[in-house]
Amino acid sequence: MLLAAAMPLVVTWLLATGTAGLMRLIFVLVAAGLWHLAFMLARAQPPSFSGALTALAIAVLAPLDLGLVPMLLGISFGVVAGELAFGGWGRNVVNPATVAVTFLGFGFPAAPWPDLPVQLSWSVAAVVVIGVVTGVMSGRIVAAAAVVLAAGFWGLALETPVVTAAAVTLVLLVCDPVASAGTALGRWLYGLLYGALVLLLTLGWGGVAPVQATVSAALLASLAAPLLDEIAISLWLARRKRLG
Repeated sequence: MLLAAAMPLVVTWLLATGTAGLMRLIFVLVAAGLWHLAFMLARAQPPSFSGALTALAIAVLAPLDLGLVPMLLGISFGVVAGELAFGGWGRNVVNPATVAVTFLGFGFPAAPWPDLPVQLSWSVAAVVVIGVVTGVMSGRIVAAAAVVLAAGFWGLALETPVVTAAAVTLVLLVCDPVASAGTALGRWLYGLLYGALVLLLTLGWGGVAPVQATVSAALLASLAAPLLDEIAISLWLARRKRLG
């Protein structure tokens, strides 16, 4: 269902990038798929579509003009260290695509970050509707992030680079049901934190590429997700103790 929800974004991105985007996506799919196949055979695990989700996010958000070897290194590090080393989909701590894109961006700082096609902003709306209705994306995370971003970018058109990057990163990385917060309050805090970090990095860090800022915000928010859940649980326990 996550793949189905992402299809409007995939189609829009491929139409905008053409053959170059298609070849990039195929390369990432093959590289991530081989790692998944190797671990699947070694552990006698059933096949998983998580590698396709990871590949899609890497293809869309990773820096450009890296060359085959650096790209392969980044994909391998993200897929193995971000997911497969923990036991596979559902056991990872951080979204593997976030790990891969961050590794590529900061490991090869001379590589330019992509300028996402602005029409992707509209496809994100379809992704959110499908994801929330089917239950594979949290409406709390989306709503909290949207409120903060709307307040911070008030007056900007939807089809601007920073808004597009924030929206695409939100649905591809931040709304990952495994690496995001799991409690109701934690998801509100998680979405608010992502939106606040995007504003901090884009408005307070001059010259940063929009995708670089939003991916960095996604990584920091993901690392904070367990703490946000802990805060939510502590507040719930304190309330129960006070009422009981």
